[in-house]
Amino acid sequence: MTTATKPSVLFVCVHNAGRSQMAAGFLRHLAGDRVEVRSAGSAPADQINPVAVRAMEELGIDITDQQPTILTPGDSAASSVVITMGCGDVCPYFPGQTHLDWELDDPAGQNIEAVRRIRDDIGSRVRALVAEILP
Repeated sequence: MTTATKPSVLFVCVHNAGRSQMAAGFLRHLAGDRVEVRSAGSAPADQINPVAVRAMEELGIDITDQQPTILTPGDSAASSVVITMGCGDVCPYFPGQTHLDWELDDPAGQNIEAVRRIRDDIGSRVRALVAEILP
């Protein structure tokens, strides 16, 4: 259950297989149960990008138990912060939410070195987000 004292963050990208899953993994790792974390996609893939999984495992963050899911209006309505990553304007907007758009390369089809750079960029952004939303 979302409360005013517990922020809820929704990460959205097209396939919910790379960027949004890495961001959600970072946030779960850094904030634990102090933040409700969701991720979704406008056109979800069948599975998480294995190179993204490997890149996160290098940092000790396991996202293998996650599955790409379809974005629903309920996901967005239940979130105090919505962060989009290259999915355009498919996210419904609800008053009182913070909306951010993170311009990030898509890790789909990229080699591990490229995905590491994307992962590290996401990690920096998530650390800044945690500092902003948690006391």
